[in-house]
Amino acid sequence: SMDEHIIEELYLAGAGFAAGLRLMAVYGGLRILRLFVPHHPFFAGVEDFAYWIFSGFTVFGLLYRGNGGIVRGYVIAATAAGMLLADKLVVRNVLRVLQKWKKSLKMKFNKQKKLVSK
Repeated sequence: SMDEHIIEELYLAGAGFAAGLRLMAVYGGLRILRLFVPHHPFFAGVEDFAYWIFSGFTVFGLLYRGNGGIVRGYVIAATAAGMLLADKLVVRNVLRVLQKWKKSLKMKFNKQKKLVSK
């Protein structure tokens, strides 16, 4: 029936949104890794390339399982919305806190290094 079809479409949009949240959490993890383990730009590029391949397969898998492989713009939009929301509300704030924490640790370490070297 039409109601069941609409519920399936809403479920698929919700699954896309959830996938976006997860994808941005994974990328946020990469960004945190780079904060504490500096990378050569080439290797950061390789990581990004692998991430986007993974993301493409994730969204394709979602569309394939949920909709027989038919591309639905609203699913891609819901995925992008999930990614944007996770980035704006969580990932950027976590990174900001970790950057301040890293800077604070570096200042304490440099202060102790100076005391020890005197």
